[in-house]
Amino acid sequence: MRTDGDLLWEGAVAFTREKSPGSFEQWFSGVQFDGLTDGVLCLRARDEFVREWVDDHFLPTMTDHIRGLTGWSVQVAWTIDVHLDTPVSRQAPSRPSTVPVRPRALVIDADPSDGRDERDGRDSQNKAPGEARGAYGAVSPGASGPSSSGPFSSGQRDARDDAPRERRSEIRAVGAPIEGLNPKYTFSNFVVGPSNELAHAASIAAAGGGGRRYNPLFLCGGTGLGKTHLVHAVAHRIRAERPQTRILYLSAERFVNEFVQALQEGKMNEFRTRYRDRCDLLLVDDIQFLASKTQTQEEFFHAFNALHQADKQIIVTSDKYPQQLERMEERLVSRFTWGLVADIQAPELETRVAIVGKKAQIEGIEMSDDVLSYIAQSVRSNVRELEGTLIRLAAKASLLGQPIGIDFVRQELALSSSSRPNEASIEDVQRAVCHYFKLKSGDLLSKDRHKTVAHARHVAMYLCRERLKSSLPELGRAFGNRDHTTVMSAVRKVKTLRETNPETRAQIEAIERKLGSVD
Repeated sequence: MRTDGDLLWEGAVAFTREKSPGSFEQWFSGVQFDGLTDGVLCLRARDEFVREWVDDHFLPTMTDHIRGLTGWSVQVAWTIDVHLDTPVSRQAPSRPSTVPVRPRALVIDADPSDGRDERDGRDSQNKAPGEARGAYGAVSPGASGPSSSGPFSSGQRDARDDAPRERRSEIRAVGAPIEGLNPKYTFSNFVVGPSNELAHAASIAAAGGGGRRYNPLFLCGGTGLGKTHLVHAVAHRIRAERPQTRILYLSAERFVNEFVQALQEGKMNEFRTRYRDRCDLLLVDDIQFLASKTQTQEEFFHAFNALHQADKQIIVTSDKYPQQLERMEERLVSRFTWGLVADIQAPELETRVAIVGKKAQIEGIEMSDDVLSYIAQSVRSNVRELEGTLIRLAAKASLLGQPIGIDFVRQELALSSSSRPNEASIEDVQRAVCHYFKLKSGDLLSKDRHKTVAHARHVAMYLCRERLKSSLPELGRAFGNRDHTTVMSAVRKVKTLRETNPETRAQIEAIERKLGSVD
């Protein structure tokens, strides 16, 4: 028999699930509801990682919802149990019957203290009801909220926008398919962790999922970390929620090819109309491919301006920060930083475990938690290699008729790793540099600016960046919590010295030999 506490919990679940269904299903598959009595909410989590994430990103909204109905000061009592009988995500969705509370995971209410818009000083009273600031602090000059001309504005709403959720499946059939999109790259299949939470939240906001919309949104990070996944997820979400939105998704290489073809065939007017007038959302992968292509950069610049002035959302991805894009026009680099630059770093161990588990679930691969953990500990480079390793192991086990046990996985990973050089870590590089320059291990992390220490620190940063492809923020933290711009300056300086100074070049080559190989 259901109690009043059960009904209150179901209302909070329904409200939170509706605001962010993909993330909710992902995280609450590892949470179980054990009861709500006299303001004490009893929950069970699969592990500490799930408990911490749900506690930080979902429970403030849910407890506020319950508090608004009852006046209780809700306290949460957690227990950890790897075996959950009835995860919350299995509960049938139901629509909340009360006025919802805005989720804190993605949105922070706008500061009404001065009544002014942070972007251009307009009176905040002119904003639409409920318009809010971004979840990651004050809005940057490039942040753009909803407007009458935007792709998610009320001016484009019709009866389909107000359709109940149970009819959304009918709506999704409307509109032509978007070429090049991977159907598996959705928000519900994206595993969120500390290394990518900013990019994930900004992408949800760009898709109209709540919070301030940044325009442009510049996603940067190394190969295989999830940039393309997020771009595809934005397109899928908008197509599902706003099927009338005109979406263009393509790589920068394809933009170049289409531009050259339009020039050759004398169809520049059609090309410009396609990218400037007949587009509500522009998604461009690998923007660094435009480097040194002067005419194409000129055309992209004008398309960018036309879309931005019309408040059409632009999302681009790159393997480098905007300031690191070589042979890219300064005016384009400047525009890429107008909105939000969100970097994606290599996932931490807990996130890698969650990624392997999610991929195994999607592919229908059964394996124990210790196997998942071992794979995550063994493959640290990027998500793509992590998922590829899982698929390879599953395929070989299937062909040999063997279960995917820990001994099988350990043997296969040992065979594959023996054919390539051992991968160094940031700590390995730091130790090698300290040994070469005869420094203490803590000198590289200290505030010491002595010439020898500073030079060694810069060399270590350069080697980590070049050999390990570590992100700038990651290196900043690894070298005494320094700013990423400091790391960027050090890397550039050493790169120049290696090309012009024989002594520096000899130092770097000696350290590389110490690390195991010479590039």
